[in-house]
Amino acid sequence: MNTLSIFRKIAVAEGISYVLLLFIAMPLKYLADMPLAVKYTGWAHGLLFVLYIAFLAMAFVEYKWSFKKTAMFGVASLLPFAPFWVDKKLKEEN
Repeated sequence: MNTLSIFRKIAVAEGISYVLLLFIAMPLKYLADMPLAVKYTGWAHGLLFVLYIAFLAMAFVEYKWSFKKTAMFGVASLLPFAPFWVDKKLKEEN
């Protein structure tokens, strides 16, 4: 597997973890008094976020992406559902 295929997989996993954190774990914490939902989901999301940024940097260097493209993909990691768009965009390019 190359850097791009790994990055795409991480983007999808990071997107899933973010959606789970925002729409399942957070309501469970605040509405059902289940703080462990956020603890574990948040930990997984944090790890995936760090991997996303690391592989984004690796792809930037390896594939000579423009700063604009890299910044756009970086901002996408902060928005719910946007990492799925990143995966789709990269799939269309290849």
